[in-house]
Amino acid sequence: MSLLDLKNPLVRPALSAEISDRMRQMIMEGELKPGEKVPEKALTERFGVSRTPVREAVKILAHEGFVVLVQNRGAIVARHTADELRELFPVIAALEGAAGELAARHASDKAIAALGAQCIALREAYESADRPTYFTINQQIHAGILEAAGNPTIVRHHATLANRVYRARYQANLSTERWRTATEEHEAIQAALAARDGKRLGELMREHLMHKLEALTRYRLSD
Repeated sequence: MSLLDLKNPLVRPALSAEISDRMRQMIMEGELKPGEKVPEKALTERFGVSRTPVREAVKILAHEGFVVLVQNRGAIVARHTADELRELFPVIAALEGAAGELAARHASDKAIAALGAQCIALREAYESADRPTYFTINQQIHAGILEAAGNPTIVRHHATLANRVYRARYQANLSTERWRTATEEHEAIQAALAARDGKRLGELMREHLMHKLEALTRYRLSD
């Protein structure tokens, strides 16, 4: 087997991963809507690729819960029901609240400073109306607080549930009003962390998640 043969298998996974990234963004932005069939042919034309990498990308998204594979129908964009979100968000809120309380005690000064810098970057993304960057930083902040808590059990259970509401957390900030409020909530969370006020931080983390749920049900983005 030549070196060229060894390199070829790397091309397709890289392409399917890139396409899955773009399709994931289309789902989160609402371009591909819940309950709709994934238009494979249209996507191959849009991305200028064959159906194979698109189908591989669909499999990645199915594993992540963004689409559902239906026999004889292809892939359907997954739909979150309001009842499912009402079941999941309070549990995630409880886990993040507990993480906040622990992070206030255990986070290093370096970690707190790094999260502070991310909070500033979050504000800049909001001011620039850069929603994808905002969401990425948002996720990094929540992950940083979970890591700073120093409790692997919380992190493990949170990861299992968070994947199921990943798209919903993005869509919770689609309204201008909620996006601004969410940015302010992150700044209050950072202030509580910097003050090492565990009780306050835990309360803010729980409220932040429940406000997301309220926004989702108010604007019916989960239907």
